[in-house]
Amino acid sequence: MRSGRPPVLAFVVLVLALMLSAALLLIWAERSTVDQNPVAAEQTPLGHFVPAASPRPAPPVSFTDIDGKTVHLSDFAGKVVLLNLWATWCAPCRHEMPSLEQLQAQFGDKLAILPVSQDLGGNKVVAPFVSKLGLAKLRVYADPKSTVGRAFKVEGLPTTFLIDQHGRVLGRVEGEAQWNSSKMLAVIEPLVASDDIAKTSSPQAHP
Repeated sequence: MRSGRPPVLAFVVLVLALMLSAALLLIWAERSTVDQNPVAAEQTPLGHFVPAASPRPAPPVSFTDIDGKTVHLSDFAGKVVLLNLWATWCAPCRHEMPSLEQLQAQFGDKLAILPVSQDLGGNKVVAPFVSKLGLAKLRVYADPKSTVGRAFKVEGLPTTFLIDQHGRVLGRVEGEAQWNSSKMLAVIEPLVASDDIAKTSSPQAHP
């Protein structure tokens, strides 16, 4: 008589085939779900301004200037602020610095651009960098303990935050940006203009 093993082997093969088919169907279903929701899968584009869902007050942070003097973010209340977190070892940070310099030259004291270095060496490495790059318009700051980066929950450098004259974070730019480009000016100019209108329309003090 023949052994009953061949039917058993066929049954095992059939079960394995069914399990494999079920696994393939599950993988296909998961991929289809991702494809149908491209917004969730899409990452924030680098170098683009991403508006905040709802503007919130900026964290109360502080840093130091080139001379070692403590400066508070609140010192710039009443101005539109561009808070740029960067480091000397970060190539994209270095690439965008000249356009920040040009942006500061264009707007003058109407816009406060605050490049805050996250270098562990602080002003010892920041000061020579500023001198080498020839930054004359930008006032560069240092935050060697990265307290600003942690407060703003920064994941990479450079990251820049746009803050209105009321101290609210309007949005951010992750990655290198061309700050004097028409794309960025379209975001910044209306804010600076509205700030000018507010100052002009406010009552003037008389001696």
